[in-house]
Amino acid sequence: MKKIFLILQLSFFLIEANIAQNPVRVDENTFGDVVARQIGPATMSGRISALDAVDKNPALLYVGSASGGLWKSKNYGTTFKPVFDKYNQSIGAVMIDQHHPDTVWVGTGEVWVRNSTSVGNGIYRTRDGGENWQKLGLEKTERIGRIIIDPRNSDIVYVAALGNLWNIGSDRGLYKTIDGGKTWEKILYVDENTGCSDVAIDGKDPDILYAGMWEFRRTPCSFSSGGKGSGLYRSADAGKTWTKITSNLPEGILGRISLAVSTVKSEMVYALMEAKKSGLYRSVNKGLTWQMITQSEAISDRPFYFSSLALDPVDTNIIYKPGFSLFKSVDGGRTFSSAAVEGGNYHSDCHTLYISKKDNNLIYMGTDGGVYVSMDKGNTWRFLRNLPVSQFYHISTDNATPFNVYGGLQDNGSWYGPTESASGITNGDWKSVGFGDGFYVYTDKLDSSILYWQFQGGHVARYYKKTGEYKSLIPFKDNDTKDLRFNWNTPLVFSPSRNTFYLGAQYLYKSNNRGDTWIRISPDLTTDNPNEEKQEQSGGLTIDNSSAENHCTIYTINESPLDSLIIWAGTDDGNLQVTADGGKTWTNVVKNIQALPAETWCSYIEPGRFDKNTVYVTFDGHRTGDKQPYIFSSTDLGRTWTSLSDTSVKAYCHVIKQDIVNPSLLYLGTEGGLYISIDNGKSWAHFTGKVPNVPIMDIAFQQRERSLVLASHGRGIMVIDDLTPIRQIREDLLESDVRFLNTKDYIFREGDQSQMWNGDDEFVGQGSVEAANIGYYLRKRHIFGNMEIKIFDKEGTLVQQLPASNRKGINIVHWAVRMKPPKVPVSPQLEGSAMTGPNVAPGEYTVKLIKGKDEYETKIKLLPDPNSLYSLNDREVRQTAVMQAYHLLETLAYIDRQAKDIMNGARERSKTTSGSLSKKLVGIASKMDTLHCKIVSTKEGKMTGEERLREKIAFIYGSILSYLGRPTNSQIEALAGFIKQVTGINDNLGKFESGDFAKINHELLKVNLKEIKIISEEEFKKEP
Repeated sequence: MKKIFLILQLSFFLIEANIAQNPVRVDENTFGDVVARQIGPATMSGRISALDAVDKNPALLYVGSASGGLWKSKNYGTTFKPVFDKYNQSIGAVMIDQHHPDTVWVGTGEVWVRNSTSVGNGIYRTRDGGENWQKLGLEKTERIGRIIIDPRNSDIVYVAALGNLWNIGSDRGLYKTIDGGKTWEKILYVDENTGCSDVAIDGKDPDILYAGMWEFRRTPCSFSSGGKGSGLYRSADAGKTWTKITSNLPEGILGRISLAVSTVKSEMVYALMEAKKSGLYRSVNKGLTWQMITQSEAISDRPFYFSSLALDPVDTNIIYKPGFSLFKSVDGGRTFSSAAVEGGNYHSDCHTLYISKKDNNLIYMGTDGGVYVSMDKGNTWRFLRNLPVSQFYHISTDNATPFNVYGGLQDNGSWYGPTESASGITNGDWKSVGFGDGFYVYTDKLDSSILYWQFQGGHVARYYKKTGEYKSLIPFKDNDTKDLRFNWNTPLVFSPSRNTFYLGAQYLYKSNNRGDTWIRISPDLTTDNPNEEKQEQSGGLTIDNSSAENHCTIYTINESPLDSLIIWAGTDDGNLQVTADGGKTWTNVVKNIQALPAETWCSYIEPGRFDKNTVYVTFDGHRTGDKQPYIFSSTDLGRTWTSLSDTSVKAYCHVIKQDIVNPSLLYLGTEGGLYISIDNGKSWAHFTGKVPNVPIMDIAFQQRERSLVLASHGRGIMVIDDLTPIRQIREDLLESDVRFLNTKDYIFREGDQSQMWNGDDEFVGQGSVEAANIGYYLRKRHIFGNMEIKIFDKEGTLVQQLPASNRKGINIVHWAVRMKPPKVPVSPQLEGSAMTGPNVAPGEYTVKLIKGKDEYETKIKLLPDPNSLYSLNDREVRQTAVMQAYHLLETLAYIDRQAKDIMNGARERSKTTSGSLSKKLVGIASKMDTLHCKIVSTKEGKMTGEERLREKIAFIYGSILSYLGRPTNSQIEALAGFIKQVTGINDNLGKFESGDFAKINHELLKVNLKEIKIISEEEFKKEP
């Protein structure tokens, strides 16, 4: 035994020595209880790339978002919950195993390959309805467009993989597994440029398969759909051999191909084919021969982006074609018209449909603006307003209370909304200020009723909140410039110190008068490569020039907050330009960055907030297939550079920000979430506090509230309410066993009260926690021994005792700053007015953390609302009145309890006695019953109209509690009257207990009966 003890001692010593030699490294656990809250919005939702429902129970629905994850509904979309947050958030395909509805396959990587699509990392499966997921390979396919399950055998699955969008790659084509995803075989492959756009199966003869192969490519400056690799293929032996079909199909180069097989008559197969003249083709003999049905506009709508067909599962004449709007044919595809006659109020850009096999009136449709439901075959639609998958590009804040956030979204315009609202942040709290693809939105620095917003291609407008008007502000070329080139996501940036803003084309423009005049302050800052300026030719088979491929443009701009003459500009073709004289001279410093591939897109520039010569820059190479993170800093205006890239950063980078308080603290927004560095970029840690692995496109600070706001491209806006704990994480703190952390002072906000009955189908953004936060750091998780928090007022009285959080890293314990609800006399009636306790008084409180035998101490402040409408005296009068009513209810509760103890005891003993003693006991019980009935209502039922002392005092208590100003004189006078009345009752009860009641107890003892016990006030207070 002694030997074992020595071994344990030695082990402990070695562990401690190892800890001393290896400093604690910041990781995702370090940030602990610091979490973000999602405030939405869902009023505009976001792009939906895939969806599926259970055929036998279409109430069960899965929705795949382009970059916001997978969502599940059990009630036709009335409510949703995310079921894929731990994994890649870009969803390309969703397929339910209809024979086993708890089994769902998900392919990642969106396949509507616009310029802003995210990247996937393989295929996943759940067998328990989304509770747990297993990754099953195909990690390098990047984009999965379709999953088909063999109806005879659930282990046989086909996967159409588009593959890389931005470069060549052999991990594309049609894959098959026969063992449920354990192994995969590529059964159809053309070349490294051609992916499988679609696969379909004959439901009655599953050995027959159809596959569309598509050659496509994006570059930073172009898109090409179509090539010699594209084609339509058929297999009659479950994919062992394939025949390329060309007869009666379009001649020449083909583009994207979409397929559909009728579930009613499997001989009928449709192919939507992009070609020089795109068309819809049909086979009525299982794909052996084909006929062109139509080449109408409905078919040729932007075929690379709108490439899906949906066949009605009951009527073979009905075909749906998603496009800019939803088209419908009722004659087998010969003619198409709008599916909506009486309705049609849905977001444009339709991508995916599910038609119920149980009731073909029911259709779910995914668009660029969310999910819609039709119960009449597409005639009218209901919006599912509870999917917060909005795709923000940029974000800004104001100084309102509560502060608002402003931002622009993919294909959903520009909006602003509050970060707090009385009943949670609802869709109605968000206001639209612009259209198109939204990007930057700001309030004017001098007039908050004026906003600036922007949509694709450099279009900037000034918006007047009072009238709803907007004024276009875009600059135009002059005699000294070429035609202006604006990036699809054109930078519009305010000066940090003046009401001046900058706009980037290939030249940098500045305006000092709200955009009415533009001053060009630079030459062309790009490479001006004519080979990368052929946007009018972009698209391949189908010209597609939406400004998304505009290139050789300025993409990011920022002015130094310490010196307005220092301005930085980064371009999409890899230049990094700086001026130190307000734009008179410019230097391209990108050549000084040694570890950066040439022409890598400059995604963000962050001038140092504490040193004007310091700058942080991110570059993004994913548009050339390079997904490495590129992060650099310079301390000499770009002459020399240090790489800040870290192997812990797993995704390419969109934005970097330096903290406005702690110069060593950096925030990094990536395609895969948020990263934080506490050591000026030497190392990074993934922040996982309720921030999924979504693209973080922009980051903003709200200085007054110490908050960080995240613009996510897939989950809307997220807010970290208090950065104070994170700002204190330094190397010396990491080595501390326990350390209290400062948090924001708690402010008793005086806000509005409201009620809404909007039903269950609306997303409500989460408000901040209504509690004072107690923060502390633990170097390691506390496992053994007691751990609790005690809070004391300035007199040293214990106010609250709370369980302590014991996790490694930052711990945040929420103190609700309310007393317990008052004890009230028990009654059949629920007393709603007394269900809430009063706030503790503002002031400074002592917080003690007890950890085993150790004790740590700090202070916390609770402050009144600085914008209070009420005087200090009025608030003090109110607090006094609330506490008087509170204590009065508790006194009344104890009086009633005594009365019931005496009443019940007397009744019980009267049954075992006789004569005068029994009569006395019955009389005492009756007297106490009368007192009890005077104190509380005793009738059963919800609306008896019976009011006694309890109800009257509770009403006054609740009325005073609900208003933070001075009570009415009537309330104060009535309360005084009740105090007098209850005091009289209490005095009379005391006299009775010391008189007649004491005599009865004496008589009971004489006849060898137990005296009647009354609970003590101390015991009563301890009762729950």
